Amino acid sequence: MVGSLAVMTSVKGQTVLAQDSLAQDSIWSQTLQDVTVKARQGSRSRFRVTNTETIGQGELLRAACCNLGESFTTNPSVDVSYSDAATGARQIKLLGLSGTYVQLLTENMPNLRGASLPYSLGYVPGPWMQSIQVSKGASSVKNGYESITGQINVEFLKPQGVDGARANAYTDSDLKQEVNVDGSVHLTDRLSTSALLHFENRQTDHDRDGDGFMDMPQLRQFNGMWRMAYVSPVWISQLSLKGLHDERVSGMSRHGTHHGTVSPYGIEVTARRYELQWKNGFTLDSEHNTSVALMLNGSVHDAENRFGLTSYDVNQKTGYAQLMFETDFTSEHSLSVGASLNHDSYRQQLEMYNPWVGEKENLFGTPHETTTGLYAQYTYKWGDRLTVMPGLRWDYSTEHGGFWTPRLHLKYTPWEHLTLRASAGKGYRSPHAIAENVSLLASGKTFIASEKLEQEEAWNTGLSVSLHLPLAGKDLEVNVDYYYTDFRHQLVILPDGAKGLDTFSFENLSGKSYTHAAQIDATYPFFTGLTATAAFRYTDARVTYDGKLRRRPLTSRYKGLLTFGYKTPLELWHFDLTGSLNGGGELYDRSRYPAYFQLQAQITREFRRFSLYIGGENLTNYTLHHPILGASDPWSPAFDATQVWGPVNGVMGYIGIRYKLEKF
Repeated sequence: MVGSLAVMTSVKGQTVLAQDSLAQDSIWSQTLQDVTVKARQGSRSRFRVTNTETIGQGELLRAACCNLGESFTTNPSVDVSYSDAATGARQIKLLGLSGTYVQLLTENMPNLRGASLPYSLGYVPGPWMQSIQVSKGASSVKNGYESITGQINVEFLKPQGVDGARANAYTDSDLKQEVNVDGSVHLTDRLSTSALLHFENRQTDHDRDGDGFMDMPQLRQFNGMWRMAYVSPVWISQLSLKGLHDERVSGMSRHGTHHGTVSPYGIEVTARRYELQWKNGFTLDSEHNTSVALMLNGSVHDAENRFGLTSYDVNQKTGYAQLMFETDFTSEHSLSVGASLNHDSYRQQLEMYNPWVGEKENLFGTPHETTTGLYAQYTYKWGDRLTVMPGLRWDYSTEHGGFWTPRLHLKYTPWEHLTLRASAGKGYRSPHAIAENVSLLASGKTFIASEKLEQEEAWNTGLSVSLHLPLAGKDLEVNVDYYYTDFRHQLVILPDGAKGLDTFSFENLSGKSYTHAAQIDATYPFFTGLTATAAFRYTDARVTYDGKLRRRPLTSRYKGLLTFGYKTPLELWHFDLTGSLNGGGELYDRSRYPAYFQLQAQITREFRRFSLYIGGENLTNYTLHHPILGASDPWSPAFDATQVWGPVNGVMGYIGIRYKLEKF
């Protein structure tokens, strides 16, 4: 029930009102059986000490939501864009900074890091997700030290949820097909199991602008997960196994003109990923919420990347373990302490058609790193009025030595309709220049790496105000927040011109690098069934390039969002409309790109066992005229598919069906 202001549940004919508590930071989420839950989705909880927004299934279904990268269409805080115009890889931005500074979690465990990051948003199928939590700013020290601008946590469908099977089939005008199937079985009152399967396919050439280069890749993905859960009053255990095969083919179109090129330029990206996750929680004293938990996660990510004659192969093995103890001394005082261990091992091979300058190892980052850590987080709660949550962790890295991560969260409610929050904290991360920025290989530029990369370090401070006002018998929700991110050490990728024409230079920060991000959003249900959200965000992101402080390239200065959602009285029809205004920014050469407007819509018809949905994206049909620079000669230094600041594809229509056969 995390993330809603108030949840109305119906249990065997009885009505109960439940609200959030500080348990929202717990690693566990329990799904009740025989419960009907109705809640307004996508709202911020009044009771969380952190500035966190929960995107529930109701919000996710407002769009096609084929994967995690397409789940933030109606969310004003998170931007999703293409990282290049060749591979179809998407990247997120939070508080004006790229997804490398957002800690991705799956069920509150760090995941999808390093080599898996460039395509990670496509590795999480939308129908698998139960909810998404987006936390801005400094996050809890429980999950490690890597969060700088915030956290995004994905909760998958639980095997102890509704017993039955569900399916989702989708196709669109770009000739992409997708099928998702999941089912859960309650073997006993305490033991449950489930399986989730995903398949997507698109094998057609798309060359909208006729430049002979594919605008979107051919792709095929197989994805599967098996889960087991044991739930008793004393012991909760959840085991998950996942396997993924993802392949993308792009480059010069088979039907395009190769302009006399002797050898057509091709792009092939193949990834195989395997994961194991095991979570165990033991209740020691239910009266004081005293518990101990052990969480384990292991993954192997193997990727082969071919960009013309440039090849980059990477294999990353990661092991993660966390031991946590939590207790409530009294209703006012709580404590969480724990220890963690993370090990990353990289094996990388790079052969570049274009030259590089410096040691190749400087492009790779740390090949092996083991980090052990200890943390403590104290919570003081004075009723619903005041919450103070300081946290501190100390970690030791085999590559960077020991370092401290302090974080502090405050929540104050001076009035029942007003909530004030403040946060401050530090974050660290070990950069991997090529593994985390594979899309830069889709260019003919020379790579320069003349120095060993330092551990990135930044402070993040933020303020937020949440106002819930009764207006005409309904609740108007207004949120205002401001965050400032200040880097002390950072990997800086100097774009074209900083070290000579047609170069990418990877360097440690020498000067200032900071980002200001301010946002206001308001949500109001005008009448029964109709809810509207309006938002505006301003971003000022600057970084020092070659001794000069300038705006961060490919970062829009502002964004406006307006969404409408309407459900008929019996909720048989759903109508959703979203419009977004994306502000202009700067390209590598400091020339400016303009603002543009996008529109998307979806209509859903509910039936007893299934629902039909039809919709369209980019209905304004706004696209970049030439998203790939130098497409006629991809072997030249002028070739560049990385300067993507707007839509690559035009208007797209889709249709799908969701089916469920559940045991009641």
